[in-house]
Amino acid sequence: MVKSMTGYGRARETRNGRDITVEVRSVNNRYLDCTVKMPRAYIFAEDALKGLAQKYASRGKVDVFITIDSLGAEETVVAVNEPLARSYIGAMRQLAELGGGMVKDTCCAADLARLPDVLTVTKAEENLEEVSGDLCAVLENALKAYTSMRETEGRRLAEDIYGRLDTIEALTKRVEERSPQTVAEYREKLLERMREALQSATIDESRILTEAAIFADKVAVDEETVRLRSHLGQLREMLESDTPVGRKMDFLIQEVNREANTVGSKCSDLQIARDVVDLKAEIEKIREQVQNIE
Repeated sequence: MVKSMTGYGRARETRNGRDITVEVRSVNNRYLDCTVKMPRAYIFAEDALKGLAQKYASRGKVDVFITIDSLGAEETVVAVNEPLARSYIGAMRQLAELGGGMVKDTCCAADLARLPDVLTVTKAEENLEEVSGDLCAVLENALKAYTSMRETEGRRLAEDIYGRLDTIEALTKRVEERSPQTVAEYREKLLERMREALQSATIDESRILTEAAIFADKVAVDEETVRLRSHLGQLREMLESDTPVGRKMDFLIQEVNREANTVGSKCSDLQIARDVVDLKAEIEKIREQVQNIE
């Protein structure tokens, strides 16, 4: 079953102390264009996330949005810069000695802690593989919801196209039935005009047959309608395919339109001309729908 290129999916999970929310959305595009937007601190997982998204889509502009809220997963480490602290203590004692009895050595730990760079606060090193795996797991759930929506939309598109293919087939049948009648009508008109011109009932039947045969060859649409039916059959097969067929369908619908144009250019009959106009209108509607198919 075909899929639409337009879709949306969302997933939210708490994994290893991180609240992870992933949203996936896509719109039509000629090729696959995948972007991932997330906090810079997690940019190391971008390639893995893109690779996963590309397994679920082959065409379209796909945007992945990731937000991450830490729930204590990142442990904070406070370290003492011992050499610097000893230097500060030594400097304070030196100041006390220089001041004699005027300056008291009353330095305490709280005083040292307030001095620049004595204490350093860092985050514990993260397990990058674990974080990347968590992000990919949540993304995959979002992609499943995204794919489900695309499949639903794809079924709707397919149903619409099937209906229009049936209409085109019915119009093609009408053209095929009407085309031989136009030759017979042309023969009668030609015969009537020759009678009027010659004012006689004696008409060269061989001349009439020759002219009618030339006309029949000019307006014959058998080849075009046979190709048209073949293209319609291929389109139906593509709609049943499990692989991306949007580009192939886009090309094939151009061929269908070309055959319809040829039929229209060959036939001067008013009824056939109307049928061809309706046929081309259905083809254009299918072409618009095909633009949404992956």
